[in-house]
Amino acid sequence: MTTPSSGDGPQHTDSRNDFSGTSHGPVVQAAAIHGGITFHVQPAAPVGEWAVPDEIPPLTVRFRNRDRMLDLLDGSFVRDPDRANVGFAAMYGLPGVGKTTLVSRWAEKGRERFPDGQIYVDFAALRGGTAGADVSEAAWCCLKSLGVDAAYIPTALADRTRLLRTRTAGKRLLVFLDNITDPSHAVALLPKGRGSVLLVASGSRLGELALDGALMMHVEPLDRESGLEVLADRCGAGTVAADPDAADEVVRLCGGLPVALHVAAARLATESRLTLAGLAAELADEPRRLAGMSLGKDRSVAAAFDLAYRELTPEAARFYRLMGWYPGAAFDTGVAAVATGLDPQRTADALDALTAACLLEETPDGRFRFHDLVRLHAAERAMKEEAPAERPALVRRVTLHYLALTALADRAVRLDRLRIADLGQLLADVPDPFTVPDGPAPLAWLEAEHRNILGVLRAAAREEELHTEVWQLAEAFTVLFFHHRHLGDWRESLELGAAAAAEALVPAAEARLRSLLSRPLMDLGEYEAARRELDTAEACAEVADHLVVRASVQEFSGRYWDRTDPARAMEAYRSALDLSTAAGELRGAAIASYFLGCAQDAAGDHRAALDTLRDAHQQLTAREDPRMAARVRMAIGITHGHLGESRDAIAELSAAAEILRAEKATHYEAQALVALADILEGSGSAPRDVRPHLEHALKIYEVGGSPRAEELRERLEEESGAG
Repeated sequence: MTTPSSGDGPQHTDSRNDFSGTSHGPVVQAAAIHGGITFHVQPAAPVGEWAVPDEIPPLTVRFRNRDRMLDLLDGSFVRDPDRANVGFAAMYGLPGVGKTTLVSRWAEKGRERFPDGQIYVDFAALRGGTAGADVSEAAWCCLKSLGVDAAYIPTALADRTRLLRTRTAGKRLLVFLDNITDPSHAVALLPKGRGSVLLVASGSRLGELALDGALMMHVEPLDRESGLEVLADRCGAGTVAADPDAADEVVRLCGGLPVALHVAAARLATESRLTLAGLAAELADEPRRLAGMSLGKDRSVAAAFDLAYRELTPEAARFYRLMGWYPGAAFDTGVAAVATGLDPQRTADALDALTAACLLEETPDGRFRFHDLVRLHAAERAMKEEAPAERPALVRRVTLHYLALTALADRAVRLDRLRIADLGQLLADVPDPFTVPDGPAPLAWLEAEHRNILGVLRAAAREEELHTEVWQLAEAFTVLFFHHRHLGDWRESLELGAAAAAEALVPAAEARLRSLLSRPLMDLGEYEAARRELDTAEACAEVADHLVVRASVQEFSGRYWDRTDPARAMEAYRSALDLSTAAGELRGAAIASYFLGCAQDAAGDHRAALDTLRDAHQQLTAREDPRMAARVRMAIGITHGHLGESRDAIAELSAAAEILRAEKATHYEAQALVALADILEGSGSAPRDVRPHLEHALKIYEVGGSPRAEELRERLEEESGAG
């Protein structure tokens, strides 16, 4: 205890600060208090100089393209007494897609909306601390920005959030939380003042925020034109104009990601020997592409993706890495399960995690796909973190998966077709999805998956242990191209298959695939290449001593000679007919008769041609082959035209085109339409009755990449000019 002083000056005596009771109020511990009770009081925050916060990063580049999203933000956060007190929006999208730039632009143009300031917190910078510490640290940052002295900021998160609400009440603020990963963190930092807005940017969807009233905004990559504008802004319009093709390729390879475009432009500006063409060539090499989009460890596209990758669980991260090796363009849940070796539920969980992290996009048809640069990043992580044997194992699994499904689709389209592969063992225990009620249509499935199948073929062709599977898949895959003439893809798949059959030492398969290869080559106008393939096919067929394969090669040889030597073509077709008959291959014999009839017509023997073609039509109809039977009807119609029998020609060609359309044999439908237009035009029909057939055929040829498209386009232009 202290005793009162009896003199004029202060008396220095011993003092004690005892607290012998319980206090429910302010506590001061400053001087001796009589009665043995000491109170501790937190001093009021001192009043000092404080500036209105203006923390959102400024734009250092010209803003491009996001007008629609800026308008959406403007329209969503107008002052209206009937609206919520506080605006709330969450922007999500790929790392590096420009979310921060979008907010910076909106904050800049709407500065007058927020007279009490703009606060910025980057959660990526805060996550270097212990787990869960970031939101508490973010609250500290917000309070500091609002003028609270660090010494007076509470230590507990709950106390900090209460103080934050108090300090933001009555203020109109813009708060921007960047790189956030946990929805609860955003809700904890909502300001309270009417007219305030909280904007959140994340690589994750954070869908839970919609329950809290957040406007969900997906930020997509830039389109081509905006990408070119960004490149021109950064490295000069003259540079882009000097080599527009290279500029276009650089923009394409950057995939619409502003971060990639900025790095590319910075390299052009700082590397004196680097040209747009040189950069385009460098980025075109997939293994070098991500490295080419780097200005150092922390200034790269890969670094942006690393932020999202580090947030994944171990299983989702491994799934991400393995699917980076998947060789197709898109995949469904079943393919992903096969590729990664996970059960369906764990696969679905991993897909949900990657989709939520915006590292994976779900397409309208229920498949999933990576942005090209994300896929490269995933593959790069796989190369660094997975065992070398994992990649060929994955390729083998997906190759067998697609081989089984493609073979089943092939058989569902037409069972009695020549096939070299014996896949009985592979297909024995595989459920056939094309035979169940409501199952996919085989051609529709093949069309939807054909880019993936081609990607799998390419990857499998690089594996020495998969030569057999490659040629088998190429053989089954051909059924699609009989109906949908994707000429470039057909050619590539058959080239891969023929080379694999040669490596596997299966001459019958090589003969079959090389003879098939002559078809897209001839459709592309590469006749000498087609002749070389047929010569090799004939030699392989002789070695294989396989009657039906030999017949097939003769049939394709006849189709080659149709162009220049009808007599030689007829000889080849008769050989094919004899070989097929000897082998008991009646459908093959009927097809050989069809081609023989076409050759007879071309040689001018029209009546004999009609007899041969009618017999072929009867045989193919009896074997329930409407597609081939319709092709024969087309040939019958053309032959009637050569005989001047226009009415019969128009009837046969119209019927053939209708059946081929129903069979989705679009390439042959186009041929029938052009032949029909020729007959109509020759018989004096009005141009308005002729032109629709030619225009429809042109669309088919353009989709298939046929060189005939150009011929037809010129014909239509000439007829328009004449009219």
